[in-house]
Amino acid sequence: MLKRKAKVFRPTAFAFPYLAITLIFVIVPLILVLIYSFRASDGSFTFDNFARIFSNVSNLTQLAKTILLAAVSTGLCLLIAYPTAYILASQPFNKIAILSLLFIIPMWINFMLRLFALKSLLIMLGMKQGYMMAVIGIVYDFFPYMLLPIYTVLSNMDKSYIEASRDLGENSVGTFFRVTLPLSVPGIISGISMMFMPVFSSYAITDMLGDDKTSVFGAKIAALFESTGGGGAYGTGAALSFVLLVIVMVAMVIGNVLSKKAEKAPVKGGKA
Repeated sequence: MLKRKAKVFRPTAFAFPYLAITLIFVIVPLILVLIYSFRASDGSFTFDNFARIFSNVSNLTQLAKTILLAAVSTGLCLLIAYPTAYILASQPFNKIAILSLLFIIPMWINFMLRLFALKSLLIMLGMKQGYMMAVIGIVYDFFPYMLLPIYTVLSNMDKSYIEASRDLGENSVGTFFRVTLPLSVPGIISGISMMFMPVFSSYAITDMLGDDKTSVFGAKIAALFESTGGGGAYGTGAALSFVLLVIVMVAMVIGNVLSKKAEKAPVKGGKA
């Protein structure tokens, strides 16, 4: 009698539901956006939607303002998150409890409720809606996404590099800039990527806390899709969405390249 081959269970089978969800809710919508971006108001094929983006000064101006707002917010968040992560990673107290209490648990609260609370607090302190309030709101909302990657890298860092630097005669400041900071660059790049790119499309924060000068690129896309302008508005909005997608993808590629270079770069030791 012929022996039947035993069925081998493959763990990759668990990936099929995820692939199906990705196909239906990610790939198909992206294809539809791409189709709409080349569609005119009468349904014909056209490149005018993309030409309209780069020939309209207001679009380019708003894109530049969005990049500047994202850069300022990301830089400010990095200045706050890095020292916080460094202190948490270097102290012997219960770091997980503090991380959960101060940074993770508040994220369970509804996003809009947290924004309303922050807006009320800032108004009570005498601040008006505008650029500064919008920056504070962005930093407040995305701070955990900057903190956690940096903290993870710092807490998992091989402490023997620091001890070797000290043994070679380097002081605390030199050890930080020669050893700790270079080794934490992958976490910094990851945090910047997780914060910088979503700012382009997270227009709820700037709409609630900012003014006309803080309107981001994503707000214009939403306005075009919500307008009653018909297929032409949909086409322009889809083209803007596609341009934004390309910018995000380029930023991700640059971030990955920089992160890999930082991981392969040799650590500079202390004094010989």
